[in-house]
Amino acid sequence: MAKIGVILSGCGVYDGSEIYETVLTLLAIDRAGAEAVCMAPDIPQMHVINHLTGEPVAGEQRNVLQEAARIARGKISNLKDVKAADIDALVIPGGFGAAKNLCDFAVKGSDCTVNPEVARLMREIVQAKKPLAAICIAPALVAKVLGEDRLLPEITIGSDQGTAQALEAMGGKHVTCPVREIVIDQKNKIITTPAYMLAGHISEAADGIEKAVKSLIDMI
Repeated sequence: MAKIGVILSGCGVYDGSEIYETVLTLLAIDRAGAEAVCMAPDIPQMHVINHLTGEPVAGEQRNVLQEAARIARGKISNLKDVKAADIDALVIPGGFGAAKNLCDFAVKGSDCTVNPEVARLMREIVQAKKPLAAICIAPALVAKVLGEDRLLPEITIGSDQGTAQALEAMGGKHVTCPVREIVIDQKNKIITTPAYMLAGHISEAADGIEKAVKSLIDMI
C-alpha cells in the first residue's frame, strides 16, 4: 500500500488548512487504495481568525500541529519526524494556513520564506524522484522552494494574474488552468490544481483534487 504524506497547516480556511480540500484529498487517497500519512509543523499559527466574522481574534494563539490534528482525527505526526524515506509521495492542501503558517507568502509575497521543515521534506521528496502535489495556494511553496533550486517547476493556481506573477518571480512557471483540471510537470513530478482559488462549488474542487491524487499515485 502506497503511503502518501499530507502536510497540514492548521484547521480552517482563513488560518489553517482548507477543510474541504483536505478531506477531499484524504478521501481520494483512501479510495485509491493508498494510506494517508498526515503531518504538520509543531509551531504557533500566524494568528487566529474568527471564521464567522473573518476577523483576527486579539490575544488568542493556537498551535498548527494541534489544530491540524482535528482534521486528521488525532492520527498525525510532527513534520520534523517525517523523512522522504517514510512515504512514497507528498501532497499539500491549500487554505490560508499554507501561505501563513507553512510560509509567509500571504504577508511577504515573492519575498516570503518557507518553514525549514516544510522546505526540507519537499526537497527530500524531489531529490528522491518521488511525486509531489500542491493544491490551491500551496503551489506558492513549490515555486519558492524549487525556484530557489532553479528547477523551474510548472505549476498553477488557476488564473489570478497577480498571484501567478508572484509565483514566477520566485522561479516557477505558471500555467493557467480551469478549476476542474490539473497541471502536471513531468520533469519534476509535480501536480497542481486550483481548487478553491477558483472553485465556487465543492464538486468543482473535488474533480481537480481527485485527478491530482490519481496522477500523484500513478507517478509512484
